[in-house]
Amino acid sequence: IELVFYNGYGGFTADGREYVIHLTRDKTTPAPWCNVIANPFFGTVISESGSAYTWCENSHEFRLTPWYNDPLCDTGGEAFYIRDETTGRFWSPTPLPARGENSYRIRHGFGYTVFEHEEQGIRSEFTVYVAPDAPVKFGVLKLRNRSGHARTLTATAYVEWTLGTLREKSSMHVVTELDVESGAIFARNLFHTDFAERIGFLDTSEIVKTCTGDRTEFLGRNGLLSSPAAMRKTRLSAKVGAGLDPCGAIQTRFELADGESREVTFLLGSARSKEEARHLIQRFRGSHASRETLESVWLYWNQTLGALTIDTPDSAVNMLINGWLLYQTLASRLWGRSGYYQSGGAYGFRDQLQDSMAMVYSEPQLTREQILRAAAHQFKEGDVQHWWHPPTGRGVRTHFSDDYLWLPFVTAHYIQKTGDTSVLEEHLPFLESRLLRPDEESNYDLPQVSQETATVYEHCIRSIRHGFKYGAHGLPLMGCGDWNDGMNMIGKDGKGESVWLGFFLYDVLQKFSVVAEQRGDLAFVEECKQEGERIQSHLEQNAWDGNWFYSSIRLSTAPLSIRATLKATCLACGKMVANTRTLPFGRCWLLLNWEIAREPGNSSLS
Repeated sequence: IELVFYNGYGGFTADGREYVIHLTRDKTTPAPWCNVIANPFFGTVISESGSAYTWCENSHEFRLTPWYNDPLCDTGGEAFYIRDETTGRFWSPTPLPARGENSYRIRHGFGYTVFEHEEQGIRSEFTVYVAPDAPVKFGVLKLRNRSGHARTLTATAYVEWTLGTLREKSSMHVVTELDVESGAIFARNLFHTDFAERIGFLDTSEIVKTCTGDRTEFLGRNGLLSSPAAMRKTRLSAKVGAGLDPCGAIQTRFELADGESREVTFLLGSARSKEEARHLIQRFRGSHASRETLESVWLYWNQTLGALTIDTPDSAVNMLINGWLLYQTLASRLWGRSGYYQSGGAYGFRDQLQDSMAMVYSEPQLTREQILRAAAHQFKEGDVQHWWHPPTGRGVRTHFSDDYLWLPFVTAHYIQKTGDTSVLEEHLPFLESRLLRPDEESNYDLPQVSQETATVYEHCIRSIRHGFKYGAHGLPLMGCGDWNDGMNMIGKDGKGESVWLGFFLYDVLQKFSVVAEQRGDLAFVEECKQEGERIQSHLEQNAWDGNWFYSSIRLSTAPLSIRATLKATCLACGKMVANTRTLPFGRCWLLLNWEIAREPGNSSLS
């Protein structure tokens, strides 16, 4: 198949719906090229090598299998094996951990990844996906015997249980059991503060199987996933219980006549009780259920990503925007809140509000839900949690100066694009916790839900008014960051001012005043106008040097100050914003590339 934008490792299919990678035995991608496959409360990150980790509810706080964050090796805690029972030779249907002699073809698609391989006359197709509406991950292994004679094979699935944040911390508390009723392996961590009731399960569609919950048995002493001891044994021991180095492994044996095919399904999931786990296993076990689920995955992503398409002169831009960027925004940013190198799991107040803006044309209800979710994490003083972990709500209170302004900004954007003003009438509570000390950058705790409630409109107004804090030059105080988290030292003493924040607050006032006018709140419209004019005046008087805008202003006593000048390049169109007194707000203003030029001088600005 001819691939588009092929780079020596992989490329897109002509319709742009799959990214296809070809790997030989001695060829790997420069870094793991992953697919984040998720639904709103469950998901997995899987690389082109097959290494994966899986989570439920929170990709940081409750990982079913380990996330290694290894910058050098593509390490994983999930593995699959195929073994020839006559010769004892084994290999993985994925490039890792036990790579076969022949090449692999990997297809990352919307909501699924497929691994294709042929070894010793056995053709395999291994498909990984997640149910759209349940905490269940599918690993469907299709095998076809092309060897010219009958074969006896085993298929084995293996996972290392984490059931927490890090396996090193939680493994000693994990207890495994073989559920007699369902035949699946269950695992539970009763010592987890927030997910003690959660059960992890591993199951297969095959009736005849052996299993183990003992990692030491499966790997052997000093064993590796590339050559586990279990691949040199005829069966697994069924050893489960407490006090083990926990794992889940299921092995099934079958015959394949020449030309015959067989499909084996493995399920990895989580439930709130044994009864729910058994229900999920019963619901999704078998080829018919797995096929129906995959078709529902295709249907969902076709509808969601097909709601809006663009056509530009640049085919690369078309390929990304018509599918992949929106897919990654939803699967990775809004649902998974995870990637290969960052497994945060938390909602960022600004981050997911920004992400949700992309959904306003295809899934506007997701934008609405994020507005309500964010508003419920605002303190009654007007500031917000910089980030928080679901489902408990533990998070950080900070001096960040831009977070809370994203609530009115995104709300105005949502209303403008959808016309849905009913979101403004939703009543939500505030949060309560102790105030930060002036010299305290952040505080991580579990705030209380206040008895005080307000409409989303009132939440937005409280956010805007909380931003009316200005420094000596009449510009907004930066706090410990102004969208650029790295500039946390400029405002640490409560004096640094942000030029960027001045522009942002001005734009928020302009946009939200339209919302206020539509509601007939003329008093707030006038307040927005007056504050906007004042900010505009101070920006021109104190932040413009005749050629450039300063990026920030800080009172300095150093004999040699550093003047920061702002050069803005739109990454969408490539145009330099130069010799102008205003920055281009609108659809591409967040795509600015800032260059800070260090210049000696005696100015009091730095």
